[in-house]
Amino acid sequence: MSNKVPQLRFNGYSDAWVQRKLGAITDSFSGGTPTAGKAEYYGGEIPFIRSGEISSDSTELFITDAGLNNSSAKMVGIGDILYALYGATSGETSISRINGAINQAILAIRSTKGDDPYMIVQWLKKQKEPIISTYLQGGQGNLSGSIVKDLLITLPKNKDEQAKVGSFFKQLDQTITLHQRKLAKLKKLKQGYLQKMFPKNGAKVPELRFAGFADAWEERKLGEIFNYEQPTKYIVKSTEYDDNFNTPVLTAGKSFLLGYTDEISGIKNATVENPVVIFDDFTTGSHYVDFPFKIKSSAMKLLSLNDNSDNFYFMFNTLKNIKYVPQSHERHWISKFSSFEIYKPSQEEQQKIGSFFKQLDATIALHQRKLDLLKEQKKGFLEKMFV
Repeated sequence: MSNKVPQLRFNGYSDAWVQRKLGAITDSFSGGTPTAGKAEYYGGEIPFIRSGEISSDSTELFITDAGLNNSSAKMVGIGDILYALYGATSGETSISRINGAINQAILAIRSTKGDDPYMIVQWLKKQKEPIISTYLQGGQGNLSGSIVKDLLITLPKNKDEQAKVGSFFKQLDQTITLHQRKLAKLKKLKQGYLQKMFPKNGAKVPELRFAGFADAWEERKLGEIFNYEQPTKYIVKSTEYDDNFNTPVLTAGKSFLLGYTDEISGIKNATVENPVVIFDDFTTGSHYVDFPFKIKSSAMKLLSLNDNSDNFYFMFNTLKNIKYVPQSHERHWISKFSSFEIYKPSQEEQQKIGSFFKQLDATIALHQRKLDLLKEQKKGFLEKMFV
């Protein structure tokens, strides 16, 4: 045994923490899957938990008593620790929120010595990256019950201290979950408004409009709305990024911000008054940008309005609302998107719709920042409150 103490702990506790094998303080088991294709095994009332659902309060599949009894599926209860062994979710862990059956990709863990399950879960979350890098090198292979049992976990001897640490992280996780749900609701709300506030299926007016507007929208091609600029002169020369540098380097992909550069030439001077859209010519993803930046590659177009009396944010959302999935690896702006037909209303109606979505996006961004901050705070607490 090795004795250690964390950097940050609750008042009144000073005893050293003790290291033991996880298997010495828990029992564990995995499940199985009823034979596929047997109708009598599926569609029952038993939630069938798969590795991507260990944090969920619902499941996609349900099995019958016959499916449970004639397979290796095992029942777990609310409060059991669930640990994902296989696939993309390997190393993920959570406290079960439902009573249900698990398959072979999940290891159920139960404390046998009175140790706090929430503290064990948080320790497993903290150790995810070291576990993955040690046992799943290159992302290949699976974890196993024997690997998990042999993990060395360091916990307080005092069960009251364990309970306090576990409760602290439980409340923090609940706060994070609450913010995640708020963010998801806002994003879903935006998608609903995009569907209702823009014409669809050949219609010339949207389903939902601001009061006072009744005229039909005018048909235009995207290439008439947006001018495009080739990005070559804005490409960053060095990819040695540093957060202490001033100029952001962007991509039109999901990551958007790649880092910051200290290069002072070849900067695209977008502003609030003169924003641009960076459009990925291959994936067709896009981002609205209203600050100076450089870019990573030439695989994009920089879009600006052809007519500055149009509302930029309205037109950006018109572009984002186009339902198109690239079928091949080719450039799309000139060959496809510039010819797409869209509808635009009067400038006054554009302004109202654009302002509405800009405010909604700002609210979404605010909730995203709050969520990101909470996750960073939790990461810091995990580092300081565990050994």
